[in-house]
Amino acid sequence: MENSYFGTEKINKIIFKIAPPVMLAQLIQALYNIIDSFFVGKYSGSGLTALSIIYPIQLLMIALAVGTGVGINTSMSYSLGVHDEEATNKTAGVGTPIAVFMYVVFSVIAFFTMPLFARMSSQDEAVIMDVIKYGRITTVFSFGLFLESIWTKVLQARGDMKTPMFAQIAGAIVNIVLDPILIFGMIGLPKMGISGAATATVCGQVVAALIVMRKGFMRSPELKCYSKEIKRIYVLGIPNILMQSAYTVYILGLNLILKGFSDDAVTALGIYYKWQTFFFIPLGALQTCIVPIIGYNYSAGNLKRCKDTLNVSLIYGFMLMTIGVLCFELVPRQMIQVFSNKENVIEIGVYGFRFIGVSFIPLVTSLIYPVFFQAVGRAVKSSLLTFFRTIVLFVPLAYIFSRFGLEYFWWTYPITETVTTIIGFIFYVRFIKKETRRFSEQEIIE
Repeated sequence: MENSYFGTEKINKIIFKIAPPVMLAQLIQALYNIIDSFFVGKYSGSGLTALSIIYPIQLLMIALAVGTGVGINTSMSYSLGVHDEEATNKTAGVGTPIAVFMYVVFSVIAFFTMPLFARMSSQDEAVIMDVIKYGRITTVFSFGLFLESIWTKVLQARGDMKTPMFAQIAGAIVNIVLDPILIFGMIGLPKMGISGAATATVCGQVVAALIVMRKGFMRSPELKCYSKEIKRIYVLGIPNILMQSAYTVYILGLNLILKGFSDDAVTALGIYYKWQTFFFIPLGALQTCIVPIIGYNYSAGNLKRCKDTLNVSLIYGFMLMTIGVLCFELVPRQMIQVFSNKENVIEIGVYGFRFIGVSFIPLVTSLIYPVFFQAVGRAVKSSLLTFFRTIVLFVPLAYIFSRFGLEYFWWTYPITETVTTIIGFIFYVRFIKKETRRFSEQEIIE
């Protein structure tokens, strides 16, 4: 794909060209997450609760890996926007060493702290053991996740969405096939239980990494380049890392709040996040696609095209998330029963799903505004929106509402997304006014 493609082609055409591969890959990814939980749920109830507890740790890994990848992607988009191929290759070249360093540090820390985390999250000994087993395998062998995330973002910065799509599909298929075989001990293999589910997950990640490695791996630049490149990558990537890490904090916080009611409440929330992954596919694809488009055009001085890209993504986001609203309002019981037939879990989940479903429409803007600011290099605004949404609103509101009863806990979702959307819109309007004046002054000078 030509570098000028993001600056000249119709925005609708770009999105319809590059979004479907991303959406398909994420669809398969969501499908294998759901199937993972499905088989674990059939194997044991403690295993399903353990997956809900370990979910924040998995999000933290993704935050570091994908957030760094987004920083690389955005930096490369800027360089491509000014046709600086040498700078683009330098940025891509530091990606692999950074991924290896992150993997080593994270896996060592996670291995030794996993028992403490498990006992902090549950008092059930069976759940604690499952958390330790699953958590240690998925973190100690997470090198595939870190490498694949970096190499995928390198390819996406250059407009290659198909290779990452095939990689994630292949990884998902490997996971789906291995899940029942390793969990229940088929074709002569020993029954591994929840350890089998974790092994299937990391095998899928390794396969995906091997596929994107051929095009995504770039030679490392000279060591003297690292300081400058790493600084630039993390200035651009920290908003995404904070956004994803904040999810870890708030989901962990919500789990601890719900633990005060019952393990069933924690399980119900965990089931929601499994389905959320599935229904957020369109939004995730749009977020991935608009970063290189907005980053390219902002560096090229085309503010109007940046605004048009945001508007188009919001329209599509609202249209597609309406499907999620309908499902969460109309068939919540059936969605929960995919994973659990325990009546208390179903009762808690049905009530909560309907409140959460209401939040899906304002959630579109509350998540896309931070991505817009990240793409134009406004890390502070992007980070503030994320921090305000997840730390200032979500956990404190959840705690306050939970004091009135479990039913009130779910009010947190629609209120948080609505308030964040209002603040994001105010930031956006001020930014556009300021940048319009700046670009106008530059044109006069020129």
